[in-house]
Amino acid sequence: MNRIRDGIPASPGIVIAHAHVLRVEVPTVPHGGMVGAEQADDEVARFEVAVEAVKGQIRRVQEKTREQLGEVEAQIFEPQLLMLEDSDLIGGTIGYIRDNHLSAERAFEWRVLEWEAHWSHTAHPMVIDKLNDLADIQGRVLRRLMNLPEQELDAFDGPERVIVIARDLTPSIAAQLDTTRVVGMATEAGTRTSHRSSLARSLKSPAVVSHGNLSDEVRTGDVIILEGRNGRVILRPTEEEKKTYRELDFQMREWEQEILLLVHLESRTLDGAEIALRANIDLPTEAESAHAHGADGIGLFRTEFLVVGRNSVPTEDEQFDAYRRVLSAFPDRPVVIRTYDLGGDKFPAFLHMPQEENPFLGWRAIRVCLDEPALFRAQLRALLRTAQLGDVRIMLPLINEISEITRTRELIEESIAELATEGTVVGPGYVLGAMIETPAAAIAAAELARHVDFFSIGTNDLVQYTLAVDRGNSRLASLYNPFHPAVVRLLNAATQAGRDAGIEVGVCGEFASNPLGAFLLIGMGVHSLSVGPSALAEIKKVIRSIDQGKARTAVEEALNASSPREVENVLIEHLRHQLDLSRFAGPWNLSRAN
Repeated sequence: MNRIRDGIPASPGIVIAHAHVLRVEVPTVPHGGMVGAEQADDEVARFEVAVEAVKGQIRRVQEKTREQLGEVEAQIFEPQLLMLEDSDLIGGTIGYIRDNHLSAERAFEWRVLEWEAHWSHTAHPMVIDKLNDLADIQGRVLRRLMNLPEQELDAFDGPERVIVIARDLTPSIAAQLDTTRVVGMATEAGTRTSHRSSLARSLKSPAVVSHGNLSDEVRTGDVIILEGRNGRVILRPTEEEKKTYRELDFQMREWEQEILLLVHLESRTLDGAEIALRANIDLPTEAESAHAHGADGIGLFRTEFLVVGRNSVPTEDEQFDAYRRVLSAFPDRPVVIRTYDLGGDKFPAFLHMPQEENPFLGWRAIRVCLDEPALFRAQLRALLRTAQLGDVRIMLPLINEISEITRTRELIEESIAELATEGTVVGPGYVLGAMIETPAAAIAAAELARHVDFFSIGTNDLVQYTLAVDRGNSRLASLYNPFHPAVVRLLNAATQAGRDAGIEVGVCGEFASNPLGAFLLIGMGVHSLSVGPSALAEIKKVIRSIDQGKARTAVEEALNASSPREVENVLIEHLRHQLDLSRFAGPWNLSRAN
């Protein structure tokens, strides 16, 4: 058995503690399950009471989450509540009770199995989250019907500090864990974007996901090391390994304090190149944290929080208020707001999305917005109103064709005219940009650049579309490599096309928060980098420690490399002369040291 297990990093941090293997199983329904016709009404009533009780349980967990973490985190539970009101799931169960004379337990089990069969043909993260939610409510309803107790989740026996090991953690389970005792989480399933990963980051709890059969190989009470930034778990570590990781944890904490001193210094290279360093945020409340960490503005404000997990369309005023709150934190800095990037793994309940074999290649992003003009127009109107208050820039996701930009401009002009007739004067000087996220957009960047005011390269999607590798598929994690020569060449082509056209070129994907990636991008000549608030100080350290001219030389060599490893080695060799790489987290650190 391999003691060192690598999965997908979900939430950073290093912890050494005893494992607690958590098994929350769906109860087994006893054989049989037939009732007499005269009992059908009683079974239906019993089922409806159980469903209402479970709704109450979930709402209580949701309210606790809202109080502790915030409104958006609480919305994670909306899909479960919607399932418990779904006429197909609940009504179908009632139909089985009446038509087939099944017990409530058996009827609900049958209906859930049919739902699972409908979804289980894919391993897409969106579907996995749905199956996770379905399993959660199935277990709760069945335990209620069978008079079984809920498993106590917040009072583990044994050591004071534990790392929870589980096959999976539903959001309701993760939200109930006692974080004074649960210091880390490792699951066999999941992706970095899954609900439980998001909750772990909100709870500031180190977490790793997608670790295979980990719960079969770890016993409660085993000591393990969990390293959340690189996605590593070490089973039954030696004393030397414990010492190494304790020292690394200390060094990282010390380093974090050191680089925080750079927060308010200029983001400028040694040879004087100014690189705007902005923040990626998901919620308006994160804007203040980004400002405190020294961001030069917002490079990516994701707006999906306004719609995902909701069963109603947000109003224009509600959107305006959210955008205005972010702008208030950066009244004199750029705030780049991305229009709805729906589809893929983000499906609002009110929008009837089609069943697709591969949602990331389907109806998503700008395609959805242009096909749903009422939804898009309300967002554009709110953005235009906000733009009168400061430097607000509108960014369109997944642009492939010029027509997508021109159709959006037509909607914007119509919205400006509408607002004017209503007495809201909006100037014509709005700023519109395109995200470069596909090989098509990168190759056609020169043509696209003539129709927009700026580019923002979304490396997350660009890598997966270029390499045909699902970034949420743990089995293919080793193939998802932004240093692949094809990706590097597309990045360089898009950057050069934007610079030649005289427009700003920024990067807002996760690649920008990798010190090695930042070095490469600066050498290519990008004007701005946008990263998570927690990575701002580290990337500012990189910027202030390097010479852009030398980085450009490294890029020229990297463009001639023939493999991802060769690209990395070229960059590491050049960067090593300017920076102490051992101080940074990254591919040269733990993964190479072991």
